[in-house]
Parts: sequence; structure tokens; C-alpha cells
Amino acid sequence: MDILTEALASMRTGHPASVRTNGRAPWGLRLPPVVGAGFHVVLYGICWLVPLEDSAPHLEPIALGPGDVVFLRDGRGHILADHPSSPAVVPTAEQVREGSPIGSVTLGGDGPETSLLCGNYHLDQGRPHPLVRQLPEVIHLPTRNGRHPELSAAVQLLGAELENPRIGSDGIVPTLIDSLLLYILRAWLDDQPASAAHGWAAALGDSAVAPALSAIHDDPSATWTVEALAGRAGLSRAAFARRFAALVGEPPMAYLTRWRMTTAARLLRESDAPLTTVAARTGYGSEFAFAKAFKREYGLAPGGYRRQARAAA
Repeated sequence: MDILTEALASMRTGHPASVRTNGRAPWGLRLPPVVGAGFHVVLYGICWLVPLEDSAPHLEPIALGPGDVVFLRDGRGHILADHPSSPAVVPTAEQVREGSPIGSVTLGGDGPETSLLCGNYHLDQGRPHPLVRQLPEVIHLPTRNGRHPELSAAVQLLGAELENPRIGSDGIVPTLIDSLLLYILRAWLDDQPASAAHGWAAALGDSAVAPALSAIHDDPSATWTVEALAGRAGLSRAAFARRFAALVGEPPMAYLTRWRMTTAARLLRESDAPLTTVAARTGYGSEFAFAKAFKREYGLAPGGYRRQARAAA
């Protein structure tokens, strides 16, 4: 599994929630904050995304057109409307109509129509992977005029399935929405010019740091040292450590420990593997050493974390 896929998988705590929103001008939809990350896809028509002043006074309204995709890193509250000045309402349960493959909300007057796919990804924002933490608060990705062809293809497939549901749509649409997050982040990473990229956007393409990150992710149980990782990068120990910390945001051994604990937490949530197995797969020679490290990181013993995660699910 590649680094981007693993980073997102480590944060996911459930399946995406989504609804189709159909608005006829004048219309406005006020969306409260959600736990995780929000997203919108303009299937057809035009509209505006207006950040709420009390949560993001520094962000400007964004004009959206057909095929545009918006990703809100922290699931912050915002408004969708045909115009920034249109009154916005909070959707009620009565306005949400159950449907297949997803439900829908219809509102507004009798003017031009806009249709969107709106939803959120359930991501653990309490312990975000640094790759996600370094993303902009709002990512706007137009897909017209040949931009981001893979993302554009996913948007077109979603639009076709939602506009004309057929046999299999109930399985296809959730899978496309699930994959959309990877397409969004890959498109954003592709947009970052090599000369101006920094942080994880630069680290994933760096000739020295990227191989070291891949090695850690490929085998977190290995007895990695700074010297061993520097050897893969073809740099001295000191030069590699400086470069890694500058791009990733923490020293190599700190990131290794973080990823080992992230991997352990995921195994505890998603499998019945005994603690000795989890310890071995994350580089710890004994269950005791693993439990001590895990509790220091999460504030809970591994068994208690597993029980709490299962209860929450």
C-alpha cells in the first residue's frame, strides 16, 4: 500500500456520508461543522461556497462551476448558495428524501438549477496524519478544460450514476465516493509545483526522503536506524536527518514511532490479532514493551483501546 493510501486508511473511522443537493435559485444551504473532512462535487450548474465568518473569517467565498470539487480539511461549517447574498437555511430531516443510491435534498425557488454531491469523510481528527494536517483548509479543484483527468473521470462517473441509477448503482456509487478522496488529494499534490512545494508535498517527491518514508511504511517492524535510512537515501546521517525533519516536520525516529503506533492502533481497531502479534508487526520484541509505548502515545493500554474502539463502532 502506498504512503497516501496508508495515511488516509490510518485515519478513517467509518464510511463516507453523502447526499445529493438540488437547489433552484434563489437557494442557500447552511451546513454545520462535521467530524472529519467535508467535500462537494458540482454535478451541474453554478454556486458559491461561503465560509462562515465565525469559523473562518480569513477565507473568501469561492465561485464553483460544473465539475468543480471542493475538499474541506477540518469539516468546518459553511454555506452553499446560488449567490453569496442569498439567505441560507439549515436542512431539516423532513427535507432529506431517502433514495437509491443516496438520499437527496431539494430547496429554493424556480430559477436556474444546480445539483451537487455533498458529504463528509469520517477521519480521526484527534490524531491526524501529518500529511493531512499540512493540507490547506479548503482545496478547490476545477476539472474543466482537461484539468485533473482522473478526478474528472470519477466526477463524470458519479454524475452519470446519480443522474440515471441502474442495476449496480447502489454498489458503484459508494465505492466511487470512497475513492474520490484519494483522487482529490492526488490531484492537489500534482498541482504543487516542484520549485515551490514544501512539507509532505515535497517529501513524497524528494529523492532522499521518499525512499526512507516508503521503507518505514513497507516494513514498520524492521530495526530501522537513522544510519540505515540515510544509506537508502544516499546521504550522510546528519544531512539526511536535517532534510527529513525539514520536509516531514519531525525527526526520522519520531516519525517511525508515530507510524508504528498508528499501525498498531489500526490493527487493534480492525483485527482480532493478539497483542503479541501486534507488537511483533510494529517492531516491538515483547508485548510489555509494546504496551508501554502504546499507552505513552494513546493514554490507554492496548486492550483498553481495542475495547473502546469496538464500543464506539
